[in-house]
Amino acid sequence: MNPGEELCAAAKSSCDAQTQWSDPGMEDHIYSKGPTITCELHTPPPPELQHPVADSILESDADSLLYTGIPLTEFRTLVACLQPFAPASPSMPVVDQILMTLMKLRQNFVMADLARRFKISQGQVNKTVGMWVDIMCEHIKDLIVWLPRETIKATLPKAFKEHFANTTCVIDCTETVLQKPKNLDSRSESYSHYYENNTVKYLVAVSPSGVIMFISDAYGGKCSDRYITQNCGFLDYLRAGDEVMGDRGFTVRDLLEERRVNLIIPTFTRKGCQLTNEGVTRTRRIAHARIHVERAIRRLKVYKILSQTVPINLVPKIDKILKICAGLVNLRSELISSEH
Repeated sequence: MNPGEELCAAAKSSCDAQTQWSDPGMEDHIYSKGPTITCELHTPPPPELQHPVADSILESDADSLLYTGIPLTEFRTLVACLQPFAPASPSMPVVDQILMTLMKLRQNFVMADLARRFKISQGQVNKTVGMWVDIMCEHIKDLIVWLPRETIKATLPKAFKEHFANTTCVIDCTETVLQKPKNLDSRSESYSHYYENNTVKYLVAVSPSGVIMFISDAYGGKCSDRYITQNCGFLDYLRAGDEVMGDRGFTVRDLLEERRVNLIIPTFTRKGCQLTNEGVTRTRRIAHARIHVERAIRRLKVYKILSQTVPINLVPKIDKILKICAGLVNLRSELISSEH
């Protein structure tokens, strides 16, 4: 099944995600309403008669990758699949609404910039982006699929085939900086000592071939990797005999052993002791294999909404944004060749 067919198939299912961390000082779906001017001589034509801004912005794959994170063909397929779910009376062409939303996620443009590019008010930008994050998540999240064992084994890269042939997935936790919450309790919950900033933290599980198979909801930056692993739903996907690769920060061996799952992590060194030659070799091999999850996370953070600062008005939608970005990453070409 090609990416376009996967996307259209994904558009058929619907369920919602819950936010694990939120700022009580914020209310979802509250947007400022831009001023309106009624003038018969300057009334814009109906949306279907307007020339989409997208036509002048997206002229090549390079343009599409820059502004949406996906090639032009995949963008057009995305628009075709989402078109039936657009509101009945949009104020701008659907293709422009979708493009504007993806530009916010991909480049994290400020609302004033998007308002100028699409010739609408900032209030309309806020409302449109918020609406399409909801719609996109509902359908794109189904591109995040836990692969069958047979598929994982059939697509194992060389680095795994030789030394970690039973690996099901590679996991890591990563963080995204938030605009400082107004609520003091939320500031405390989301403060990350590692980043020395307010962040959300989430777990990503990637197949050995680089497909994002799971992305958790967002948790406050002060949460430990163990806490997130235990509570985010990831463990429910594991089966007896699976092997999970992580780094030393994942002190979850007991949680996995309860499910008869093996944890692969670098060898620990005791104080005053050096690693054996075997330990050094194993640690080096794990580090080489873990490069794959790091590459997948780098692709995820090509969406600057996740690598820069999430504005306060989009914090309530961060769970949905995570799933949209992960789904779009899976639309890209193969991350790792089976020969590497």
